[in-house]
Order: sequence, then C-alpha cells, then structure tokens
Amino acid sequence: MWKGNRGNEFMSTMGQVDQTQAGAHSITKLKVLVIAGARPNFMKVAPFLQAAKAHNQRLQGSGTEVECRLVHTGQHYDEKMSDVFFRELGIGKPDVNLEVGSGSHAVQTATIMIKFEPVCLEYKPDWLVVVGDVNSTLACTLVAKKLGINVAHIEAGLRSYDRAMPEEINRLVTDSISDLFLTPSPDADENLLKEGIPREKIVLVGNIMIDSLVTNLKQASASKILEKVGAKAKEFVFVTLHRPSNVDDKASLSRIMEELRRLSERLPIVFSMHPRTCKMLETFGIDGSSNPRFQIIEPVGYHDSLCLARNARLVLTDSGGLQEETTYFQTPCLTLRQNTERPITVTLGSNKLTNVSQLRADLNTVFEGVPLKCQIPPLWDGNTGVRCIEAILQHPARVAKA
Repeated sequence: MWKGNRGNEFMSTMGQVDQTQAGAHSITKLKVLVIAGARPNFMKVAPFLQAAKAHNQRLQGSGTEVECRLVHTGQHYDEKMSDVFFRELGIGKPDVNLEVGSGSHAVQTATIMIKFEPVCLEYKPDWLVVVGDVNSTLACTLVAKKLGINVAHIEAGLRSYDRAMPEEINRLVTDSISDLFLTPSPDADENLLKEGIPREKIVLVGNIMIDSLVTNLKQASASKILEKVGAKAKEFVFVTLHRPSNVDDKASLSRIMEELRRLSERLPIVFSMHPRTCKMLETFGIDGSSNPRFQIIEPVGYHDSLCLARNARLVLTDSGGLQEETTYFQTPCLTLRQNTERPITVTLGSNKLTNVSQLRADLNTVFEGVPLKCQIPPLWDGNTGVRCIEAILQHPARVAKA
C-alpha cells in the first residue's frame, strides 16, 4: 500500500512523539493528510503543500508545525493525466499511493474508502484536507469523519444545482459533514449559509487554482507548445471536452465534432483530447481524424495547458478549471454545459455557458469582436494557500500534539 519516495520515512515515524525541542521553546505538530485523486486536484494541493512548507520554515523555536502527508488515491493514474503534473508542479511523489485506478463510481468510491482507512488508522491525522469534487474527495471525507478526524474542504460551497452531475453529489455530501469550509468566492459562502452551515465555519480564502497559475506563469510562458502545434497567439481555438453529457451521447458528440470541423475553416483548432473522448469517438465510429487546421493532440501538461489557454483566441471546454484560468487570463471561454458551479466566471469573468444547439451562434458572437468586459474576482491573487493554512491553524477544533 505504501508507495512513493517518502514511504519508508512515513512508516518509520509512526508512533513517535510529535515534539521538537528548541532550547526552552517547543514546537507542537499538527498532522495533516492531504488528498489528491484526479488531474484537477493536483493544481489545488500544490499551493497548500507549499504554504505549509513556508509556514514551517518561518517557525523560530516555537509555534505549530503543519506536518503534511500527501495521499494520491490513483483515481487518475496514467502518466499523461497524473505523473506529469506532479513533476511540473514540484510536488514530488506522494507519500502514499492507493493505486485505485478506474471503475464505476460505486466501485471506485468503495475501493478508495477500503484502502484509505488503514492510512488514517496508522497516521492518526488531526486534519484531513480535501479539494474539489471528485470521487476521492467524497470517499476520503466519509472515512475520516467516521474515524472522528476533522475535515477541511478547499473549494467548499460550489454548486451547479444539477444533481445529474456526479460531482454535484460529491460536493453536497462532502460539505454536509465537513468541519471547515474554505471557499473560493462569495457565491459559495451564500450557498453554504442557505444549507444551514454556521457562518463561523466558513472562511472565504479565494481560488487556490490561481495560486498554481501565478506560480507557474514563467514556466508556461516558456512552453514550446505553440511552436509544436504551429499555432499563433490569438489565432487559434483551444478545445477540451470530457464530460459524459457531451461525449457519451453519440448524437451530441457527432454534432460537436461537426461544429468544430466547421469552425476550423475560420480559425485553426487545437483539441487536447481526453482519453474518454478518444474512446467514445472510436466506440461510436465518429470521424476524429485531424487536418492541419484541426489538430487533435494527446492531453497536455499543466504548463502547456496554461500557455494554450492564455494565447487562444477562444477556449471551448467543459472543464471547471479552464473556466477559472481563462477568467484570470481574460480569454473568451465558451463552456459547453447547461450550468456551472463557478458562476462568478460568468458574472465577473470571461466565461459564457453554451449548448450544442446554441454553439454556432455563440461562436459567431465571440468572433464579431465585441469588446470583452470582465475582471479577475476578489482574492484570486495567488495567496489562497497561505489563507488556508491560517484558517486551519486558527480553527477552534484543531488539535496539535505537543
């Protein structure tokens, strides 16, 4: 079960007294398990881990050290969807890799719970930190709460109000039993208050995804992906699609591909294709072949993705993360979904919801050159990880071992 470059160290420290003496002073230790399961999680845990490290380095003989252990559930497990992000974000290998792999929602969630429980029993964390809304978020939260472990949810309170989305179920259940709600935007606070969450448990910290974006802007600017695909800044469309509502229905996927081929006559397209989408094209027998103006490429790394999003004339996606990143870059974004759990990207940002029937008209509107009026939401400033650490340390329920 125990995998990763720090696995032996992790096991060897089990049962030791968590106390560091520095002269007459002492440092208490707050033990935290941090969960990452799928590609969107990696950009969210990196700033938290970096903020914890920076906090610990500032301690001068007294205070509370935040000892983090990273658990990768292995929900996304192939190199293009997982390992490359750990490398690019400077996370290093996780302390624990559960190696869960794929499966139905029920099988995946159950397997994570079974494999995660022994980790909690051995490490005995004071806090579990979960991010986002994937199956790993829900599964690990359930395990922790049944063991009496405090749970902090980063990106709490986001709602699409569409319970047909598996992620919405994960969000609702996670937020119903968490102890500390670290929210990215005021609308998330309002959602939680409406659901009966006490205001004192809610802390508006901002968007932790933007921390990773800001930290990695230099590397993204140095990316060679535009040269690789032969694209010029602001003269191409960047596409990512993977949600079942778009790619698991033959009629919908056929229509989308048809519109993209039509769009490629106006501007070149770079379609970074998720394995799920590729599989469904093959299953349905839909022509996915590319031409010089319609390039289908494999999933790209984080720096390449940021470069493409920043330099695109338009982004067409169903990804939550790209809605946020394009808002920060002020790149026009059409989100191929009926709803979004990130409405601030629409009300303040550069995002607009669309559907297959409306897609052509919305594309025309974008290319008519109407000036884009948008702004970066408050607290999307690159310091959310720091605020998350502070919120946990200041929470009345925190437990630190002397």
